Amino acid sequence: MADLLVRLYDLPVFSSEAGVKAAGVVVRRALPPEGHEILAWIGARFSGGWVSEATLGLAQQPPTVLVAVQDGVLLGFACYDTTARGFFGPTGVDEAARGQGIGEALLIATLRAMREAGYAYGVIGDPGPVAFYTKRLDALEIPKSEPGIYSGMLRSKPGRQG
Repeated sequence: MADLLVRLYDLPVFSSEAGVKAAGVVVRRALPPEGHEILAWIGARFSGGWVSEATLGLAQQPPTVLVAVQDGVLLGFACYDTTARGFFGPTGVDEAARGQGIGEALLIATLRAMREAGYAYGVIGDPGPVAFYTKRLDALEIPKSEPGIYSGMLRSKPGRQG
């Protein structure tokens, strides 16, 4: 699937931000001392590749990983500048917490962090919910970006360690 381009200087306001905040969910930049907890959480719910990307994001100063936390429980995360500079992702929300606007709140907070870091545009590489990004962010498909930066990436094979 083709990569998407987002204008960071023209970001929308999402109503989910206020709803998430009202529900007691805090979206914030990750702290390096909690990195091991975040990485273990990602590994248990998502992929090893995402753990690798989040590891890089946590090692940057400031960290390029944002988290959604409620009452000391991690509900979701989002990264930027991990696969490549200017790239958003990976991002994920715990299955039990989906449908509450947490993913959307993480998305917009992360895109704002990218804008504050000096980016005018952001790339969403190999996006999952393309319709969501194009509708909510007015994101544009980048021509000739498939298979993109992930082409030829090493991946674990079924039945093998790694």
